Amino acid sequence: MESLISLVNKIQRACTALGDHGEASALPTLWDSLPAIAVVGGQSSGKSSVLESVVGKDFLPRGSGIVTRRPLVLQLHKIDEGSREYAEFLHLPRKRFTDFAAVRKEIQDETDRETGRTKQISSVPIHLSIYSPNVVNLTLIDLPGLTKVAVEGQPDSIVQDIENMVRSYIEKPNCIILAISPANQDLATSDAIKISREVDPTGDRTIGVLTKIDLMDKGTDAVDILEGRAYRLKFPWIGVVNRSQQDINKNVDMIAARRREREYFNSTPEYKHLAKRMGSEHLAKMLSKHLETVIKSKIPGIQSLINKTIAELEAELTRLGKPVAADAGGKLYAIMEICRSFDQIFKEHLDGVRPGGDKIYNVFDNQLPAALKRLQFDRQLSMENIRKLITEADGYQPHLIAPEQGYRRLIESSLITIRGPAEAAVDAVHSLLKDLVHKAVSETLDLKQYPGLRVEVGSAAVDSLERMREESKKATLQLVDMECGYLTVDFFRKLPQDVDKGGNPTHSIFDRYNDSYLRRIGTTILSYVNMVCASLRHSIPKSIVYCQVREAKRSLLDHFFTELGKMDQKRLSSLLNEDPAIMERRGALAKRLELYRSAQADIDAVAWSK
Repeated sequence: MESLISLVNKIQRACTALGDHGEASALPTLWDSLPAIAVVGGQSSGKSSVLESVVGKDFLPRGSGIVTRRPLVLQLHKIDEGSREYAEFLHLPRKRFTDFAAVRKEIQDETDRETGRTKQISSVPIHLSIYSPNVVNLTLIDLPGLTKVAVEGQPDSIVQDIENMVRSYIEKPNCIILAISPANQDLATSDAIKISREVDPTGDRTIGVLTKIDLMDKGTDAVDILEGRAYRLKFPWIGVVNRSQQDINKNVDMIAARRREREYFNSTPEYKHLAKRMGSEHLAKMLSKHLETVIKSKIPGIQSLINKTIAELEAELTRLGKPVAADAGGKLYAIMEICRSFDQIFKEHLDGVRPGGDKIYNVFDNQLPAALKRLQFDRQLSMENIRKLITEADGYQPHLIAPEQGYRRLIESSLITIRGPAEAAVDAVHSLLKDLVHKAVSETLDLKQYPGLRVEVGSAAVDSLERMREESKKATLQLVDMECGYLTVDFFRKLPQDVDKGGNPTHSIFDRYNDSYLRRIGTTILSYVNMVCASLRHSIPKSIVYCQVREAKRSLLDHFFTELGKMDQKRLSSLLNEDPAIMERRGALAKRLELYRSAQADIDAVAWSK
């Protein structure tokens, strides 16, 4: 089984490839939850030399001023003895570097590609993996050296910019701080100790490394610091002796440098008793062991984050919908399924499962009755109009028993006004059904995935409602016309027959009837019209429901389905053209989900094996 550190290295590389790392983000990510070691120190503190000693290779750019201008995430992988060592950059996949001078040049070139050939800095990290039989499994993050003043070519904010970048890494609770301080300077002025103390006041996450011990003034030593009396940390201080600039210029190799370092601590009386826990080799082994211990302690929290994130990713992928099928049959099936979902949501609105359908009942229970009450029958049944229509209907000969034709004309002229409220009720229900279509479109998640299909389905549904409205209007107005075309005879048979029509036969034809008689005619007709209104108040809603509501539930998209069957693959594809942003988002989420599931399986396997 691979080591815990190798497992974390693999997960970190995958996180980086997917952009799931949080060096500039306040959001918790898998990257943030994984323990790592950040190397912190002031300029010229010997930070780069410590890293090269741990690796055993010359591979870092050197020079004056700020040399490290981007974070370097360095992952060390121990491979079998006898295997050839090599390096790989994440930004150059599948390219192996066996010449470490070329590694140094690529670090410099990649830095320049991001920052230009200036002394600017960037928070975008470089990721480098080194595979060697001479290293321990370890991950180190080399951060730009802290500085106190800006040099020529740098903005005045460079001091604060570097401090903010360093702080963004080391303030994370899962970060182990490797604080590099030179022994030939007062520890009270150490940039590494100062910033480490601010983010880790108890020293529980800080490991102190003392460099340049061999360069201290004669008569002085670093024993108080190394034994923890000058500044106590949870973990013992480790002293190292790096190669001098002369050694570097002479290309003294790391094996010889490590041997000389061991000899120095073993032969120097002040440090002889500490020699076993001094030196670069001990530092590398201690860091590897400590990192593995920290990773083990963090496994439950990492598992919890992974499980939570997997659930969130799966929920979002479900919300975004499935990717589009490639063949015509698959596309047609996908469209039909989406349409069925839309149709079901529309029906739920009508049936009261979702809100909105109750407004249709309000049209029947309030709007239509109120409109019928507002009809001004008084205008048709005024004394002048009754006298006019009754006498006109008599023609040259007055009626003998009852003015039947006059009755009919008065009733028809009154009933015809009911067409207005009936038509208004049809239109009101049509408007509400359109609103429910728009709601159903917006609530059908799959339609959000395909803007073209969303427009087509919405248009097809509205077109169907238009056809249903025309049918409903025709049927509903026919109900009114039927009442006009055939009067209920029994109503009039029950009325007392008035033979004496009154009036003076010697008067003009327009003065044939007295007001009392005409008022009785008006009262009779109004009673009949009110009876018809009461009847239509119940039959108009039935007609509307039958022609519009019921039909919309039954066949809202039938016409669209017929047209759908005639479409070729190109047309079907155009309906399923997704928003590119959604396609990109789904792809990114799918890759991220794959990463988290793989990490879940790997970490669960390690957890079970403990």
